[in-house]
Amino acid sequence: MLDSGSFMTQTHQVLGIQFFNGDADQAVQTIMHNGGYLIAPSGTCFARLREDERYRDAVLAADLVIADSGLMVVLYRLFRRESLQRISGLKYLKHLLVRLKGAAAEKVFWIVPNERAAQKLLDWSRREALGICGEDCYVAPRYGIEVTDSNLVALIERHRPAQVIIAIGSGAQEKLGHYLRENLSYRPAIHCIGAALGFLTGDQIAIPNWADRFFLGWLWRLCAQPRTFIPRLSRGLELPWLFWKYGETLPPVRGEK
Repeated sequence: MLDSGSFMTQTHQVLGIQFFNGDADQAVQTIMHNGGYLIAPSGTCFARLREDERYRDAVLAADLVIADSGLMVVLYRLFRRESLQRISGLKYLKHLLVRLKGAAAEKVFWIVPNERAAQKLLDWSRREALGICGEDCYVAPRYGIEVTDSNLVALIERHRPAQVIIAIGSGAQEKLGHYLRENLSYRPAIHCIGAALGFLTGDQIAIPNWADRFFLGWLWRLCAQPRTFIPRLSRGLELPWLFWKYGETLPPVRGEK
């Protein structure tokens, strides 16, 4: 939930999810001030609301949700005749990094999906003079349907970073953000930004600013890795139907009436 004080910003409800309707700097400021976890569901994630109850619970419990999906923002404008501000995960991360560079004393902990991503992060950190070292990184295991990780909780408790950045991909990362918030003894800001980190470090294909600004990041990734992204993007085709049928309302889990 958003703080009721000076950081309060309007939200719009889409498919049962309260989406933040401010700009990227406001989103960064809000989650850094209040703690908790931020998520950025892509257009391919909405169908998962009907299939994975643990994912559904994690999305609904998030402290801040930004509208990463350009398709969802366009549909909202067409159906509701209202504007919902899009903040891509990449844009959010870039604004977050500006804040973190200006607050060098704040400890940051990074969670990545594999050793290659960890090495890319460390190499990029040296180029950008960010000062990330190996003990600031954690290579996440391949989580199952239920996400728990007592080793990670113990590691974060030992380091007690103010910022935790989770870049392991949608589905697992929302559940992990929820799990950490509920199991840590303190309340850091947890940023679930998925593939966005890889766009900067070189672990994923780089997306130009103009492509991100015009909602074309998905096309850039599709051209680079069609075998990987055609199946994922096909899931996004469910979004217009979900929006038309349910609008603001949370869709039921498959099998429920």
